[in-house]
Amino acid sequence: MQYTIESYINIAKTIIEGQRPEDKIYHHLALTGDKDVFALMAGADLIRDTFFKREIHLCSICNGKSGTCSENCKFCSQSKFHTSDIEIYPLMSKAELQKRAYALMDTDVHRYSVVTTGKGLGKSEVRQVADALGELPSKKLSYCVSLGILDDEDMAYLKACGIGRYHHNLETCRSHFDTVCTSHTYDDRINTIKKAKNAGLSVCSGGIFGVGESMAQVLELAFELRELEVDAVPINFLTPIPGTPFEGENNLTPLRCLKIISVMRYVLPDTDIIICGGRIPNLKMLHPFVFQAGANGIMTGDYLTTKGNQLQEDLDMINQLGFE
Repeated sequence: MQYTIESYINIAKTIIEGQRPEDKIYHHLALTGDKDVFALMAGADLIRDTFFKREIHLCSICNGKSGTCSENCKFCSQSKFHTSDIEIYPLMSKAELQKRAYALMDTDVHRYSVVTTGKGLGKSEVRQVADALGELPSKKLSYCVSLGILDDEDMAYLKACGIGRYHHNLETCRSHFDTVCTSHTYDDRINTIKKAKNAGLSVCSGGIFGVGESMAQVLELAFELRELEVDAVPINFLTPIPGTPFEGENNLTPLRCLKIISVMRYVLPDTDIIICGGRIPNLKMLHPFVFQAGANGIMTGDYLTTKGNQLQEDLDMINQLGFE
């Protein structure tokens, strides 16, 4: 069956009306060819505009603890099993974590997130991060943490300190996970998300693309995130960092990236979709089209061990596109 731009728009309208298409329609969307990606995007853009208008969410992260990670995620430069040339340091002090937040308070950034390396922070470190953010004013910024696999007690402490969101990516779908990481299980990640939700935290969870997944597996991840009812979905595109097992991988094109974003928007119509790592290197000249593909947010500034667009560059792009 060949879809036209009208077909994509009609599917989008059905989704906006609260109806869920059959899975076979989603699978057809995932198989959209390059020549039809902009037609696919038209429907995704309509969905985004319906639920989020012209407003773009901006978040920024702090690499609060770097390197020597016990996990073997093949894309990550911070694993102790890899040989990437990165800066290694222990957990930042409360003062340093707060200093980086204060630097954002008079900007257009909405959310500040502290991200740390490792399978999961120890309890004293969890409390150090939570106490640091808990002492900050909450009117100008929202706060998020990404501290790995934690238990119920840790999640409750984060919530009690006023932290609103927990970030924990699934990274990829269940059927592909063991080709990306073997030092912990997919269910470890699922259970961490459930514990965060049980503590009353909103959840930011998505994945990284370009690690050998098929478009059917992109769709599988989207369905998993929908089932978990996460609040925000960060989309990362692989930056093949030297010293990692994926350093030679490069199976992404700008159009494939836009297709991944669009498919996510069709499956997750009213969920925040935030474009994060690898945005510029993979989308290249097409990176401003992420919003027309369905995204309603971007991560601005540097990432964990790679560089990103700086805030003013992103603000200029948003303004030039007519978004707010």
